[in-house]
Amino acid sequence: MADTPATVISIASIKAACRSCTLKELCLPLGLDEADINALDRLIRRRQTLKKGQTLYRLGDSLRALYAIRQGSMKTTGLMEDGRVQVTGFHLPGELLGIDAINTDQHPCSAEALETTEICEIPYHALEDLALKVPGLQHQLLRIMSREIARDQQMLMTLGRMAAEERVASCLLSFSQRHARLGRDGAHFKLSMSRQDLGDYLGLALETVSRLLSRLQEEGLIEVSGRHITIRNVHALKSLGGGGEMDRSASG
Repeated sequence: MADTPATVISIASIKAACRSCTLKELCLPLGLDEADINALDRLIRRRQTLKKGQTLYRLGDSLRALYAIRQGSMKTTGLMEDGRVQVTGFHLPGELLGIDAINTDQHPCSAEALETTEICEIPYHALEDLALKVPGLQHQLLRIMSREIARDQQMLMTLGRMAAEERVASCLLSFSQRHARLGRDGAHFKLSMSRQDLGDYLGLALETVSRLLSRLQEEGLIEVSGRHITIRNVHALKSLGGGGEMDRSASG
């Protein structure tokens, strides 16, 4: 008998309360029995709301859960050897936080809300146990971790090899592409982070970021209105940014 093509179900279809969930990363192959579906559904604790500036976890905290962003955005920060704070990533809806703590069972960075943000809490050890029983879930978790490694490598390449203007262009392309994956208009988006945070992330001074955004606007590549960005010439921006995606949450 021929194999039946695998059907995909998502967490969003398990329960009416999750229909608007952006957690696309944990979609599973069909094959779960009712007990497994119920176990997965019970595992996810929905909707914790963080206010702007509120910390979700701090550097050195024990790994307790992974977190999926439903709405809003977060930034992660670490400490450099001289004690300075370094922005290590920006994270948008549908992206997971906390995966980088799996290796040591401690968070290597702090996570802070850039605006009012809703997150789903997924207790890690319970998720780990369930993944052993559900191969599809285990596969997706490995895929997500692999993507995180690739993003880190891309970030190192970007900061190490790109000029300042190329870094800004690549970063804007990343935000554009990540908004497009959410079903939004990737040509129009709001930067929820400050110019200072953006500069810290890119390894640039605040003044440099502001100057380069103004230059890109003068050249007709983008339009800047406060924190709102409109991409006017995506092809030129891609050419300037090397055509790549600096997608460290950006992803997570």
